[in-house]
Amino acid sequence: MYPTKYHKAASIDDAVAALNAGEDAKLLAGGQTLIAAMKQHLAAPSDLIDVRAIDGMSGVSADGDTLVIGAATTHAEVAGNADVQRLCPALAALAGGIGDPAVRYAGTIGGSIANNDPSADYPAGLLALGATIVTNTREIAADDFFEGLFTTALEDGEIITSVRVNAPKRAAYIKFRQPASLFALVGVFVADGAGGVRVAVTGAGEDGVFRHAGLEEALSADWASSAADSVSVDSDGLLSDIHGSAAYRANLIKVLTKRAVEAS
Repeated sequence: MYPTKYHKAASIDDAVAALNAGEDAKLLAGGQTLIAAMKQHLAAPSDLIDVRAIDGMSGVSADGDTLVIGAATTHAEVAGNADVQRLCPALAALAGGIGDPAVRYAGTIGGSIANNDPSADYPAGLLALGATIVTNTREIAADDFFEGLFTTALEDGEIITSVRVNAPKRAAYIKFRQPASLFALVGVFVADGAGGVRVAVTGAGEDGVFRHAGLEEALSADWASSAADSVSVDSDGLLSDIHGSAAYRANLIKVLTKRAVEAS
């Protein structure tokens, strides 16, 4: 790896200052993407700002029917938290199915959504649940946060501090794993909440995670797996690679939606 300076931030202000002072500074939480990229010389940050010790950046709390999840909370903590299991078991199941144990005990929810890998699980969950991403400067609706491949609405010097999720009436996440990477070849999260029915798809879109309006309309009329039968899932705009064609992914979207509804 290239030389880099390590900073252990004691507060959000410390982290912001170090982030702005570095020539090419990067935030470090679980490091599951960043450290791997550095080892392969795909990233060479001048500074690493570790945010894990900042008070309030990790842990889960419940405020009525709303979950507040610190950005540095690991996938394993989300999966095993009693409040998450009670208020949104689908999100707990999603977190418990990320990668392998080594990844789940190091990777964080904030790091995952900030990276916005097009095959990551959390973007689908937060988009379907209509979550709110809280930063040091503002609150961003999930609909506005995920902007494209590895691209988010975060601005320079902006740090995710927590994620807020309102408990849905029912929800489920089903993914078809790519066996080598354990990422979703296609993953579908369905949710029926206060904002209505939402269906979010990861792993399939050329521009990353997206909502499927046709499936949302069908499930709004009838929350049953059979409702998806009448929906046409277009392969235009879907990924096609050595793991699966666009047509294959289009079929998987419908199949996984049906399975998710049945599991909800």
